[in-house]
Amino acid sequence: MLRKVNLVNVSLVVIILCCIVGCKGKHTVKEKEIVKTPKEMNMEVADNIKSVLQFAEENNGKINDSIGLSLYGIVNSFYDQNHFESIWSNKEMWLPRADSMFNFIKNSKYYGLYPQDYHFKELDILRKKIASDSIARMDAISWTKADLMLTDAFMKTLKDLKEGRLVPDSVSIISKNNYIDSFFIKNLNDIKNTNEIAALLASVEPSNNDYQSLRHALKGFVDNMDTSVYPILNYPYTDTLYFIKTLNKRLSQSGISFDSGIVPNNATLIKEIKKYQEKNHLTVDGKAGPEMVNSINFTDNEKFKTIAINLDRYKLLPPLPSSYLWVNLPGFYLKLVNNDSVIITSKVIVGKPSTPTPLLTSEISNMVTYPTWTIPASIIKKDILPELKKDPGYLEQKGFSLVDYKGDIINPFSIKWSKYSNDIPWKVVQGSGAENALGIFKFNFNNPYSVYLHDTNQRYLFSNSNRALSHGCVRVQKWEDIAFFIARRDSMDMKSHNNIAYTVDSIKTWIAQKSRKRIMVKNRLPLFIEYYTCSTKNNKIIFYDDIYDEDKDFAQTYFSNK
Repeated sequence: MLRKVNLVNVSLVVIILCCIVGCKGKHTVKEKEIVKTPKEMNMEVADNIKSVLQFAEENNGKINDSIGLSLYGIVNSFYDQNHFESIWSNKEMWLPRADSMFNFIKNSKYYGLYPQDYHFKELDILRKKIASDSIARMDAISWTKADLMLTDAFMKTLKDLKEGRLVPDSVSIISKNNYIDSFFIKNLNDIKNTNEIAALLASVEPSNNDYQSLRHALKGFVDNMDTSVYPILNYPYTDTLYFIKTLNKRLSQSGISFDSGIVPNNATLIKEIKKYQEKNHLTVDGKAGPEMVNSINFTDNEKFKTIAINLDRYKLLPPLPSSYLWVNLPGFYLKLVNNDSVIITSKVIVGKPSTPTPLLTSEISNMVTYPTWTIPASIIKKDILPELKKDPGYLEQKGFSLVDYKGDIINPFSIKWSKYSNDIPWKVVQGSGAENALGIFKFNFNNPYSVYLHDTNQRYLFSNSNRALSHGCVRVQKWEDIAFFIARRDSMDMKSHNNIAYTVDSIKTWIAQKSRKRIMVKNRLPLFIEYYTCSTKNNKIIFYDDIYDEDKDFAQTYFSNK
């Protein structure tokens, strides 16, 4: 019997020791701590901030079941360097900077941000509770949570205003040690001395003129946006009746029709569709096709996501030079900027969704009058090789030549085309002239995609509203104006004792003579081919089609819960 008791006692000791070891290093968070006097509050809050941060370290940044710190590591570093003292309150009173930070979060949509990403709901509830409940005002835990959330919100706002949300954490500034002290902690320490929250946050935004124009136009959009949640129309669809019912409901919500709950007859539906199409400047054909479905699904909430994504794209840009070419693919336009002024704008034709124009940064290095066109391997594989298998005379019909790598012409009829399915060991070249797909002028720039800017022999396509039509290169309507600008720029930068190899007049002469000339650009012109689906005009935001589904992908990745 005695032996049994000893075994039980030993077991109890083991269990207790296991509990002690298991609990070692585990911190808990108090639910409430009432402080008797305001004088004692600061010390208690400091103690609690330290304790809560220890708890958060063990719980993936969470300070309780519902609140997590987005940038726990940076927040912890800040408090560690500041002796865990409260920065947003003093003796049961909000400091002015706390009010400023809260108001910034409340109005953060004006910056393309979402208030809920910065603890707005939790802070709002807590502030109202402290304001109306004297017991809550004496609760050190309430002030502790508020301080941590405001600091986390400040750090995340800094990050999102500077670099946006389209950057993976692995390469973000939040993972770079030199930014923690020199950017995040320094800026919050500066706020302790100045209280200038809005000015400091504005200082980290891009100075880019297009960004600033879009951001300032956003306020008017936000103040008038419809935040209602509407049903999504799926296209193509399998359930015709459900599609028509949903369409009719959305048309009524758009003020086009009256939703009586009864499915409209075909004639009535066509009439309503045409009204919507006319009102929204769409093709008026009475058909609920992809264009109309995309339009009706593009609610104000979706437009806000688009604006947010585009603002974040600007944050990824390097500082722009004084002169540059800017191609916006979804907008189908090019602009030439010189000393912050847009001096040339031009329509462009860009790559089809199946052969998209790549995003890139480069410099115009040379220009060619009456260029030949060496057709890329991707086009040969997809378009030309299938035609050659049917008829080797296809090349001559199109004005193409088959050339070996010595430059000798090869007879296409001498080739057994059926044995080729991918690459061919020859080049396909289109000679220079009016029928050349590159037109009579080409701008070359270094890039790994074999694309360039050029004229076209299909100039009538510039009148199309949708100009995503090329195999990847960018066709430029006002190529001549750009060429002359580059020539003048080179001439102005040349010293008086140097002779430039070309001028505007010589370019005009070569074009008139139909001469093929390669013109080396001395002062290379920077080129940016970018993807922006909205911009501003007269302080109003205008939207472009998401031709390559770039916005759709970003929205699903970063804003799926919005």
